[in-house]
Amino acid sequence: MTLDDHKKRLMALKAELLAEGDNAIEPAKDEGVVGKPDDDAQPLVEMNQVIASSRNRARTDELDRVMAALVRLDQEPDSFGECVECGEQIAPRRLQLMPYVELCVECQQARDRPRGPAGRRHLRDFR
Repeated sequence: MTLDDHKKRLMALKAELLAEGDNAIEPAKDEGVVGKPDDDAQPLVEMNQVIASSRNRARTDELDRVMAALVRLDQEPDSFGECVECGEQIAPRRLQLMPYVELCVECQQARDRPRGPAGRRHLRDFR
């Protein structure tokens, strides 16, 4: 893909994310039998609020990454598609699927790897 193709893809993704808009987070309702709130419905309302909030946050994060990629593409077109950590070229298929990606697969895996001591290594390791 050429830089123009990447820019078109990023602009289309930006437009799609902006058109999608935020998911509505419905407030808790005090409906129910005369004077008594519906206790059974409250967990469902709270779960829907958490889901909507999580989706909004994920959409905002993706939009931020798209905007950052557009800035990188405009300011440093020669280095677009290179991993920001190791400098190697990002796989074309990865860049095609996620045009906003900054890291190659290896660097992303290293970043995602859990840090600190691992849990039990064996069934008999109870420490």
